[in-house]
Amino acid sequence: MLTLDKIYQAAYVLKDVIRTTDLIRAPKINREAEVYLKTENLQNTGSFKIRGAYYKISQLSEEEKKRGVIACSAGNHAQGVALAAQRSGIPAVICIPDGAPISKVENTKSYGARVELVKGVYDDAYQRACELQKETGYTFIHPFNDPDVIAGQGTIGLELLDQLPDLDAVMVPVGGGGLISGIAFAIKTLNPRCKVYGVQAAGAPSMKNSLADGAVESLPGVSTFADGIAVKCPGDLTYDLVSRYVDDVVTVTDDETATAVLALIEEQKLIAEGAGAVAVAAAMFNKVDIKGKKVVCLISGGNIDVTILSRVITRGLVKAGRVADMTIELADRPGQLREIAGIIADRGGNVIHVRHDHGGADTDINGCYLSIQMETRNHEHVEEIRSAISGAGYKIISTSKVM
Repeated sequence: MLTLDKIYQAAYVLKDVIRTTDLIRAPKINREAEVYLKTENLQNTGSFKIRGAYYKISQLSEEEKKRGVIACSAGNHAQGVALAAQRSGIPAVICIPDGAPISKVENTKSYGARVELVKGVYDDAYQRACELQKETGYTFIHPFNDPDVIAGQGTIGLELLDQLPDLDAVMVPVGGGGLISGIAFAIKTLNPRCKVYGVQAAGAPSMKNSLADGAVESLPGVSTFADGIAVKCPGDLTYDLVSRYVDDVVTVTDDETATAVLALIEEQKLIAEGAGAVAVAAAMFNKVDIKGKKVVCLISGGNIDVTILSRVITRGLVKAGRVADMTIELADRPGQLREIAGIIADRGGNVIHVRHDHGGADTDINGCYLSIQMETRNHEHVEEIRSAISGAGYKIISTSKVM
């Protein structure tokens, strides 16, 4: 069903539709490896999904096109299908989870598609799309479990081998598995020595669990801000391809992903959504042994809502030790706040929030609590400040992460 010829054909069909996204060196992501970023977040529609969606629709018969198309998506496939349908002059209906970022929903509508928001996650949107397909006869465009869609995504593999012929490994985000299936098939067929690793959110490890148990499995639920890969169940076709062509699938936490999003902003000047940053997180936190290797991390998308981005940046700062809370027990007398602030300032910390509370039933009558939120360089810097305050005779109740 999937062949190298089909992937080459997809590349030919897509040559005037997509852009060949840049491969950028990223020396600070992991200093023990030669890391490159494949910037599909800068692709048309803001993600790789246009590749598979457009190629699939290009292969439909005239009868199938006349019926219109229907799809389900966490948001990126929706935009790809909507744009492809618009350019082909056919109607499109997209079912999207109601928790999807507003920007993804509005962008999909801007391409002329009719959007139906479905309560729940991607899998609930999929069930609703299947119901509508049966009722209306629309042609279904699956986001990952389809050989034409997979072939479209596989064109990234061809680009990578052209841009960096001697690459040692590729790290790819995994939700339903369509992206990594296409990339792994193309790369392993043309360069079998290259490793291909999948990365999932720890709160949605459907492919990882399925591989471990030797059969397609469905999770009872998913929990991650990386909505683009929050899939309860992989496809049977993608499971088979991943089983054969992917070397390993690992997971990253949401905090690790948030740290990667922050690093991409600060160090590479790139915006990635949660799903788009998981491969970078895997490289940063050494989920796979890449020491001394030429490694490509695929940034699969950049369609993140600005309100979510703000929260993600905060989580990234916390994970990196750049923001911390400290609660200190004091005797209620003048000058102590000034002294503590001076200790922090002398060591390069920056106080950004202060709260002063008189003690409760468990403290002295003249006791009080001072809660300080501060900006710091890293976890070692937090510990340096903590030690200095303790050394000055103050009792620290807690040093907690700001969430």
